[in-house]
Amino acid sequence: MAIKRGQRPLEAGDSWSIDTAPGRVLYGAGVIDLVGEVVRELGGRRVLVVADPGVAAAGHVHRASVSLREAGLDLAVFYGVGENPGERHVAAAAGAARVHEADFLVGLGGGSAMDCAKGANFVFTNGGRMEDYWGFGKASKPMLPSVGVPCTAGTGSESQSFAVISREDDHRKMACGDPKARFAATLLDPELVRTAPPEVMAATGLDALSHALESFVCTAANPYSRMFASEGFARLLRGFDAVVEAQAENGGRAGRGGAGDRTTELWGEMLLGAHFAGAAIEASMLGAAHGLANPLTARYEITHGVAVAVMLDHVVLFNGAADGAGYGGLARLAFGGGSENGVASERLAELWAGLRDRACVSARLRDLGVREGDLDLLASQAAEQWTAQFNPRSASPSDMLALYRAAF
Repeated sequence: MAIKRGQRPLEAGDSWSIDTAPGRVLYGAGVIDLVGEVVRELGGRRVLVVADPGVAAAGHVHRASVSLREAGLDLAVFYGVGENPGERHVAAAAGAARVHEADFLVGLGGGSAMDCAKGANFVFTNGGRMEDYWGFGKASKPMLPSVGVPCTAGTGSESQSFAVISREDDHRKMACGDPKARFAATLLDPELVRTAPPEVMAATGLDALSHALESFVCTAANPYSRMFASEGFARLLRGFDAVVEAQAENGGRAGRGGAGDRTTELWGEMLLGAHFAGAAIEASMLGAAHGLANPLTARYEITHGVAVAVMLDHVVLFNGAADGAGYGGLARLAFGGGSENGVASERLAELWAGLRDRACVSARLRDLGVREGDLDLLASQAAEQWTAQFNPRSASPSDMLALYRAAF
């Protein structure tokens, strides 16, 4: 029997199936300098680096380029990644790979750069356009080996087989996945993520925490995914407030001290936490908060992490009102001791609101420019989102509308 992503292979509740990333992971301050050696060991010769101008301005592209060239590799860089990358960004990156005759890809940056690199891999190797791969397992031909190097502690894209790309005509988020799109290796370097601007840190940090929260309780969760979700959640909690405070003490600038200082250690906690939370998604799925966030990003271009942040506490309370949502394990990590589901969800929702406030992220949709007259349309679109189908409590369009109104 063919098992599709998110399906249980048997009716029994304790049965589950895992198909997850087997790639090599390198962690530590300065591992970016090993990217050339890693790519060469994986067989790369003609390498395209997919990045964005901000990552280049921070010096990370230069540092990676030095390593790649010292390894004797032929290098080209594509800088045309945009926030919430769309089909045109993917097509342009695939075109750059074609011109360079690339045999290897490096995604260097936040989730946008890594998703764009994965998307370009689909189109360059299998042809067509990104929409052709909406879903899972639709790439019929081999794909190029690739490496992911995250420069934010947020999306966890480096540990997933999916590229999330916006459709050009209506900006709907397309989740395009295939085991062949997974990075063969991931380099986790806290020296890179610590240069992120404060507003990026806030949005991506909350995004990572939301991944841990939603993947832990979604209907596709299993012991394997919960292991990653709980470890990611614990590390993200340890790092989040301290990093926010360190950024504030630096006048809103990212800390740039030596590799052994406390800030780098905390960024390492955030980076690992985001990576583990991403691995939890790869082994399970998400929930209604991400389903609610996607239409907000598509229609209003609200940063994804901010859109999730404004909705998640309302979703946690909604789920907690039903038996069996399963927040108790995360509540024990956050507060110690045991809690019944309803109490656990209330405490986690309160925790979330506090984290969002301390990160100076808006708590209201109206403050993000959302129009009340659009809520019905947004709710119908949210109910259609794939991630919403895995929410621990079934959410109808009317439920989605109530959640939007609660956050408005």
